[in-house]
Amino acid sequence: MKCLFCKRGDTRVLESRQSEDSLRRRRECEKCGKRFTTYERIEATNILVIKRSGARQLFSREKLRTGILHACEKRSVSAEQVERLIDRIEEQVRKQRSGEISSERIGELAMRELKRLDKVAYIRFASVYLDFKDPEDFAKALAQVHGRK
Repeated sequence: MKCLFCKRGDTRVLESRQSEDSLRRRRECEKCGKRFTTYERIEATNILVIKRSGARQLFSREKLRTGILHACEKRSVSAEQVERLIDRIEEQVRKQRSGEISSERIGELAMRELKRLDKVAYIRFASVYLDFKDPEDFAKALAQVHGRK
């Protein structure tokens, strides 16, 4: 594995942890001494996402990550927390027996996970996903966060 910082190919594994669907390795570069984490995942079958327009496209973990990271911008949410959140969403997506899932369902899963993680990130994500049009939409979402109807 090449070092992410100095690009040298000599890294050593400090620690490995196995989870249900991935292998996490903590690595250290032999040259520069910097540490980083890698994840190994089994490449599963492709899942098709059914968009609101009816078009279908392959599920993209990167596209999900981009949306989640944008919602978590300038929040005290670590990269590791984001990765675990994305792992949980992807696990639910991959459980679909039909090999297809609606973009609405993915958005619901993301909102549920963000609501648990960071309420401000949840509101940010919801404002884009639910296409808020006016301040009343924000007020409704805030009421849901606080358990009011």
